[in-house]
Amino acid sequence: MRNARRLYLTGLCGMALSALPFLSFARPPAVRELVAAGTRNEGIFERNDNGEFSGMAVELIRLLAQRHGYQVRFQIYPWRRALEVVAGGQADILAAAYKTPERQRVMRYSQQDFFRDELAFYGRIDGLPLWQGDYALLEGRRIAVINGWSYGPAFARAAPQLLISVTNTVANGLRMLERGHVELFASNRRDTEPALTALGLQDKVMALAPLIDVQQAYFTFPLTPRYPELTAQMDQMLLEMKKNGELQKLARRNGAIPP
Repeated sequence: MRNARRLYLTGLCGMALSALPFLSFARPPAVRELVAAGTRNEGIFERNDNGEFSGMAVELIRLLAQRHGYQVRFQIYPWRRALEVVAGGQADILAAAYKTPERQRVMRYSQQDFFRDELAFYGRIDGLPLWQGDYALLEGRRIAVINGWSYGPAFARAAPQLLISVTNTVANGLRMLERGHVELFASNRRDTEPALTALGLQDKVMALAPLIDVQQAYFTFPLTPRYPELTAQMDQMLLEMKKNGELQKLARRNGAIPP
């Protein structure tokens, strides 16, 4: 009887264990962390005093992460350092890079752009109209540029004949111009117009015509990515959003020119 009872209880335990759902023993899926790098970029990639990130690129990256199961971590750097971080594979995606041959050698670009920038020279209102579209007239002139920025092929060809001073922020470039340290400041209008107002320089400094260039902005990725499917995932999402008009709405809501 004792043996029979023992066998009976053993059978009940076995049945109870077999009744437990198999998933209770399964490991949770590994978290795929997506590291997104950028620089302070008006309406595109910004971080407030509380450390929260916002802007058009931030919204797009979060939407991509939600669709494909990534957990996003944002990092903000000076622009040249942000380029180096992504090119070196220390981050998975870079927000808002213009396309240049040099960058294409060290990073992979999305096929779809997501906004456009107007690049312009800024000058003092009480100064002479130094810029009329002819770089030959700027030879020997003192011009401020942002470290690591691209201003298009025509500017790149003329740059060796210009007296270029490098600064790290739009605000510093505008101050250099206002104080007479340089005669022109090359920047994009999206970042610069709000800075003019914030610094109280809207009656002293203005954008000059014609534009230097119009540049398309892209997401970029390391040449050897951790997630090889990431570029195609971003392109598919951007293309869908262009077709249904959502990308254009998002650009306008963030003060950017739609693609």
